[in-house]
Amino acid sequence: MAPKNLQDVLDAAGNTVELLRNSQLGTYIYPVVPAEFSNWRREQKAWRDAAVLYDQTHHMVNFFVKGPDALRLLSETGINSFANFPVDTAKQFVPVASNGGVIGDGILFHEAQDDYVFVGRNPVANWLQFQAETGGYDVEYTYDDRSPSRPYGQAVTREYYRFQIQGPNAWQIIEKLAGGTVEKVKFFHMGHMAIAGAQVRTLRHGMAGAPGLEIWGPYEQHGAVRDAVLAAGAEFGIEPCGSRAYSSNTLESGWIPSPLPAIYTGAAERAYREWLPATGYEAINALAGSFVSSAIEDYYLNPWELGYGSFVKFDHDFIGRDALEKIDPAAQRKKVTLAWNDEDLASIWASFLDRDRPGFQFFDLPNANYGSSNYDSVVDADGTVVGLSLFTGVSANERRGLSLATVDPNVEIGTEVRVVWGEPDGGSRKTTVEPHEQVSVRAVVSPTPYSTVARTEYHGGWRTAAV
Repeated sequence: MAPKNLQDVLDAAGNTVELLRNSQLGTYIYPVVPAEFSNWRREQKAWRDAAVLYDQTHHMVNFFVKGPDALRLLSETGINSFANFPVDTAKQFVPVASNGGVIGDGILFHEAQDDYVFVGRNPVANWLQFQAETGGYDVEYTYDDRSPSRPYGQAVTREYYRFQIQGPNAWQIIEKLAGGTVEKVKFFHMGHMAIAGAQVRTLRHGMAGAPGLEIWGPYEQHGAVRDAVLAAGAEFGIEPCGSRAYSSNTLESGWIPSPLPAIYTGAAERAYREWLPATGYEAINALAGSFVSSAIEDYYLNPWELGYGSFVKFDHDFIGRDALEKIDPAAQRKKVTLAWNDEDLASIWASFLDRDRPGFQFFDLPNANYGSSNYDSVVDADGTVVGLSLFTGVSANERRGLSLATVDPNVEIGTEVRVVWGEPDGGSRKTTVEPHEQVSVRAVVSPTPYSTVARTEYHGGWRTAAV
């Protein structure tokens, strides 16, 4: 009999790690938006040197929740404090499972009284929907799923379009669109402006390190607003950013996008696993990389390991609080950037041309990840695992290979470590993997964010806390 839910899938598989390591999902797709408008190098450089338009319309879930218990739902599922969360503000929202492992994260918008929108990947939206349905909350919700990865020409529609105007010239473009001076409101504060005759909502953001805005509105206005932004930005060097470059911006700014949701074990989450579908994100998530453990719990990451320790506030009750209270923050791994050795990285690329040996696992550009959740072992000079490399690629601005990692607290900035690239035993059965040999890559432990601009000018908090 076909499995009805995630728990059935796990029971049938017997080994959760092997199930996810051999997922047939394929590459993680940022859908609908063209891969490149010019080329990924030019688009990366635009967010550092001029301005860029990110189109975030299609790759994230919008989870709308409203009602008298909406705030209580969010407070009881998030590690964040909600003691001060007024209308027209936003925050990075992080829920954990009962074991203290992170489920995911995303941006939570407080759009009106008792009216909120979470924007992010599926795991958090799924968790919120389950809690809303089963927790006795007086709320209404709408799950606006991400666009199909492969629409094959079929019409695609969303509730909102969502853009970001980012880069050192972003504010000049914003003021040209507005026809005058626009106040640089506080980070993660929301407002309104008119573009192409349409009223749009705004969020002060800064993914590229300089002040910028996220803007959104009804999806049917997508084309008109996009055209107006690009026209206004032409004299300031704006570039539309394709999906190929978009996913790599985090290498410079320091956000780790896709930890494995910590929900695959434990009695407390069993009802959730029985609620999740047999074909959903959690069931087909592709686990990739050189770090392999027989225990799926070894892939769970707590908030401190991902740089979210400052978000943990024990001023309210929330799922996972008991587990987090038992953790010593000073003993946890810390988020860093690893700057890969040029010669070692070049040897990986050159191995593709080796016609006598299998070569190394393919390192794609600019995003080299070949799973949904990526875990490569970071080892010291003695070969001891001292951390995990979690997101890998290259930056045309820095002209080097980078990865975001979490390492033992005693590993200092400037230390040379090695990242084990490629999977053991010739690789798993994932469709993104061909037979290959593993290789150790030298890397220097560096600050997060790696970009000096982002590190010195970005709003203090989760990106800068590790510096």
